[in-house]
Amino acid sequence: MFSKILIANRGEIALRIIRACREMGIKTVCVYSEADRHGPWLEVSDEAYCIGPAPSAKSYLDISRIMATAEIADVDAIHPGYGFLAENAHFAEVCQSSGIAFIGPSPEAIRLLGNKASARDLAIKSKVPLLPGTKDLVEDDKEAIEIANDIGYPVIVKAAAGGGGRGMRVAHNEIALVNGYMQARTEAATAFKDDGVYIEKYLERPRHVEIQIISDSHGNYVYCGERDCSLQRRHQKLVEEAPSPIMTPELRQKMGETAIRLCKAANYVTAGTAEFLLDKNGNFYFMEVNTRIQVEHPVSELVTRTDLIRAQIMAAAGEKLPFTQDDVEVRGHAIEVRINAEDPDAGFRPSPGKITDLVIPGGPGVRWDSHIKVGYSIPPNYDSMVAKLLVFADDRPKAIARMRRALGETKIEGIKTTIPLHQRIMNDANFINGDVDTGYIENVLLAK
Repeated sequence: MFSKILIANRGEIALRIIRACREMGIKTVCVYSEADRHGPWLEVSDEAYCIGPAPSAKSYLDISRIMATAEIADVDAIHPGYGFLAENAHFAEVCQSSGIAFIGPSPEAIRLLGNKASARDLAIKSKVPLLPGTKDLVEDDKEAIEIANDIGYPVIVKAAAGGGGRGMRVAHNEIALVNGYMQARTEAATAFKDDGVYIEKYLERPRHVEIQIISDSHGNYVYCGERDCSLQRRHQKLVEEAPSPIMTPELRQKMGETAIRLCKAANYVTAGTAEFLLDKNGNFYFMEVNTRIQVEHPVSELVTRTDLIRAQIMAAAGEKLPFTQDDVEVRGHAIEVRINAEDPDAGFRPSPGKITDLVIPGGPGVRWDSHIKVGYSIPPNYDSMVAKLLVFADDRPKAIARMRRALGETKIEGIKTTIPLHQRIMNDANFINGDVDTGYIENVLLAK
């Protein structure tokens, strides 16, 4: 087992990894930017090193500075968390060549599954269901029009690299397609340094359901149930829950085995997530694989009684997973809301600033994953998420009631947050009935 791990990340996920390491008796090293000099997570790390100024490109994305720190601190492994370098195959390669374990998949697996086009090709070979679309990248708008006419509108243009909803445009006609194609390529080039895009049929009113995978180097592959992530805004998830309100044991097994089949084909070792679109008839279609731990992983941990960060570390150290598929049983219901420093009443404008008062919710079945505290100033340089509030209960109605109660207890002053929106969602009749889809927030709830 590792004796010291460097965490190449910040905020909530850095703190989550530190806690797992502490329970495992592993020392931690944090790197931070000048903007994060007073980050609360640094206080609980064994060591912390400043690696550059606020811009991510000069700190959290600077591989040379991170690796230099890893050498100085004499670490055994690096955990990238999510975002930043988590899905960067070159970073995983550099770790490998430096004799430092990368707590994530191999560079080859990241390249294969992290690129949507190659992942789609692998899915075809693995007989994973897909929506009609292109096998190769689309070279120009004329080709895009020909493809759309062939498979029928609406279609969606997607960046081949990256994720998080960037480089994606839906088109219902030719004019929208030409504009969307150019916008998607420009956005992809800026965000991922890769302007490659592909096109697939756009499924209207689907649910977004993902399967959590964890595997080790001994050939053990386990799926830890599903998460329903249908409530989104601009392809950014707002609420996640497990199990999905429309899931059946038979469908869960089918989706889980499909996800494992794909990951096995890629020789994928560590935690990962296979994302699918699910229609009202129970048909599911592969979207992508996120080759990292995800923001919403605690939802799966709660309903399956697993520790995915611990399992990740064990797998990277060459150990066997502490559980098998037979040990994993989905019990109860969990809901997570992402609390962002944004103002929902002002077009979700970012709201960085100093936390002047904070009341953290508690009581049975409540989990608070956050790095913020009174006096902490949220910098404007990074993602706006400041906390993840989770609840767990025997069933979905009780979980919703518990989330209402927990949101009512929560107080974050000094900044605007998305808490009012989450309160609205928890009282929405369609959400309570489980009748939502990926467009519900923007097309229905926010349109009221």
